[in-house]
Amino acid sequence: MSSAASLPQDFLALSARLGQDPQQVQGPGGNTSCKLGTAMWIKASGTLLADAGQKPIFMAVDRALARAEAVGAGDGTCMASRLDASNALRPSIETTFHALIDWPVVVHTHSIAALVHGICPEGRLAAQTRLAGLDPVIVPYAKPGLPLTSAIAARPQAGARLWLLQNHGLICAGDDAASVASLLGEVERRLAVPRLDDITGEQPGAAPEGRVWLPGSHGLARDARLCRIIQAGSYYPDHVVFLGPAVPLIAPDCAAPLALVPGQGLALRSDATAAQRAMAQAILDVLTRLPGDWEPEALSPQDEAELLDWDAEKYRQALAARQSGAAQQGR
Repeated sequence: MSSAASLPQDFLALSARLGQDPQQVQGPGGNTSCKLGTAMWIKASGTLLADAGQKPIFMAVDRALARAEAVGAGDGTCMASRLDASNALRPSIETTFHALIDWPVVVHTHSIAALVHGICPEGRLAAQTRLAGLDPVIVPYAKPGLPLTSAIAARPQAGARLWLLQNHGLICAGDDAASVASLLGEVERRLAVPRLDDITGEQPGAAPEGRVWLPGSHGLARDARLCRIIQAGSYYPDHVVFLGPAVPLIAPDCAAPLALVPGQGLALRSDATAAQRAMAQAILDVLTRLPGDWEPEALSPQDEAELLDWDAEKYRQALAARQSGAAQQGR
């Protein structure tokens, strides 16, 4: 079996770069993989792509066994496909689709530009035009993990290298890190959406007790349309996992990590984890780029319930919370 030391340096560099860019990956989200012989190296669940090359965030699985789980042979966790059973970490919950895709290098991001397009019917139509020639596969929303892998498998397209995931993100694949980075850069260039011009402004007054203002959120709180949208639901899985459903109005008994104070801003709990802070910034980045004639589609209450009551995501939350606590102690 190859070792993590044999992973190409440009693959590690690309993984780290994506993990350090909040326009691509937020907190412990996103994942990358590299196939070497019969092994596939995949980011471990709950680890940070930003740590690629610095910490042992990648683990090896038997690619054939993981691919078999993608089509129903196993429970979809790929725990049985680990090549080092002593590794206490879990393979990414997305391991099955990485194994299913034949390209040697696969990158999955929660690109802000892709989310702006992917959460709206109008955006998905626009993406097909803007990505003309790149032959994107548009994949309807499915719960991360095996359901998403099944949704991807149900839309086979010979030679596909690009998938836009409704209410989720983006997948790019290729022969090596350089070709994937080039494709990802072209996708980002074509899908780039500017922040709304009138969404800036200084934050007024003190935040509610036990909370801090999310920087730059004053403009959203003054926009009636965006206030309606942010309270109407959650729009992608990591929002639900780390912030809970939707963003509620502030109230004396509100325990939600993020709450809306109309006319003033988004108030984040002072004890929010690093992952929660990253997800709060992400929803602000997404909603303040929505064109005025695009209407986002929220995840259903059933979709949210499945994410909130999912052991794999509880594990990822717990690991992210431990990492946040360790970082605080290290300051």
